[in-house]
Amino acid sequence: MRTVVVTGIERADAGVADRLGAHGVATVHEAMGRTGLLGPGLRPIQDGERIAGTAVTVLCWPGDNLMIHAAVEQCREGDILVVTTTSPSLDGSFGELFATALRHRGVRGLVTTGGVRDVAELRALGFPAWAAAVNAQGTVKATAGSVNVPVAIGGTVVRPGDVIIADDDGVLCVPRTEAPGALRAADARAAKEADSRADYSTGGLSLDRNKLRGLLDGLGVRYITAAEYESGDG
Repeated sequence: MRTVVVTGIERADAGVADRLGAHGVATVHEAMGRTGLLGPGLRPIQDGERIAGTAVTVLCWPGDNLMIHAAVEQCREGDILVVTTTSPSLDGSFGELFATALRHRGVRGLVTTGGVRDVAELRALGFPAWAAAVNAQGTVKATAGSVNVPVAIGGTVVRPGDVIIADDDGVLCVPRTEAPGALRAADARAAKEADSRADYSTGGLSLDRNKLRGLLDGLGVRYITAAEYESGDG
């Protein structure tokens, strides 16, 4: 593994990232063909927060947060810090002091496959975080890793500058080069969902709107009365 801090990364357009974030994780995930999720193991430490921004990636050794310290300097307004380790580790490598420094730089939140601590303070600061664990166990600062290199989380590769969206449904990565197309697809899906919502609010059925009755029939699903079911008829 190369131990490097990569500077001057190219980031996705901030306006595109913000507009993708407005749609939320589930809508953009579906619009992208159900790709990009970072897995169900990353959960928010707060409720009702939604953020979107550009990834600054950090690869640490387990039980060591040295490279998070190095990454702070590379962060700027609109970024989201994305941290993982070379092998699984749930130690609490991130807390209030990091959040204070990152807020000053305009960083919008944290995504980590490890643990966070100082949770009450993070909530009070209004610094959103998605993590695999809450863990008071601390870390050392002893082993070199990397900043702003591609990292793999939950089967998805996150590259520096990619768009990260995080909300109560989880965390999603939109590749930087695919962000404009993903936005067009998400806009179209949101418009379709708005039409469906209006239909359902007045009594419409998803069976009809999505033309699913024929599918049920083709799969051999039959409609019978309760009396027929109880008697075994039909």
